[in-house]
Amino acid sequence: MKEIIRLEHIARDFIVGDETVHALRDISFTIYEGEFVTIMGTSGSGKSTLLNTLGCLDTPTRGEYYLDGVAVRSMGKNARATLRNRKIGFVFQSYNLLAKTTAIENVELPLMYNPSYSAAARREKAIESLVAVGLGDRLNHKSNQMSGGQMQRVAIARALVNDPAVILADEATGNLDTRTSYDILVLFQRLHAEGRTIIFVTHNPEIAQYSGRNILLKDGRVVSDVQNEHIQSAAEVLTKLPVEKD
Repeated sequence: MKEIIRLEHIARDFIVGDETVHALRDISFTIYEGEFVTIMGTSGSGKSTLLNTLGCLDTPTRGEYYLDGVAVRSMGKNARATLRNRKIGFVFQSYNLLAKTTAIENVELPLMYNPSYSAAARREKAIESLVAVGLGDRLNHKSNQMSGGQMQRVAIARALVNDPAVILADEATGNLDTRTSYDILVLFQRLHAEGRTIIFVTHNPEIAQYSGRNILLKDGRVVSDVQNEHIQSAAEVLTKLPVEKD
């Protein structure tokens, strides 16, 4: 199996006044191509710091991080930004879409930094990505013309457009109602079935039922890393949920 992410003895310390806060303590794990992994933990467990490390947004104090075979810690800022743009598709709780901008324009954004794409190729790839998440009929809708679930689908299309090595989702169902949350989980399970590598960071323990592996953090350490032998189908749950009437 191909390694996508490998952490070796990762530590991250922050100096706060006279104190040193150990946000991550000696974290080691490997994630392979095609895995769907949830990373869980309560507030203060180190989840956000780990997310920032995996997303190449922060550099560990000690230890090594390899992303798709590339050693990240020793890279300069610009090289790390390029690696982040090419290898990671981010999906955020708050969608992070540009207001007053169409779905196509939002999804094109990551390709703007990739000189190998012409404007026409960018547009074509963005449309393909939006169709893949079920938004073929919303291509020219702006963020303020969409529901929360539709905006999160645009965000997922944007995460997919670069064909990243890994999709990194941060509380991606956190702002959505129950039905829409399951709708988005169905999409993540489908992307996983198509061979995508997904890391879903969440404080919601229910999400772990829908992924193949669950890593639990506490006080900056991995306290458990288990395979899920009984993966639930989000699509089955969705069919049983009551339809909310306006």
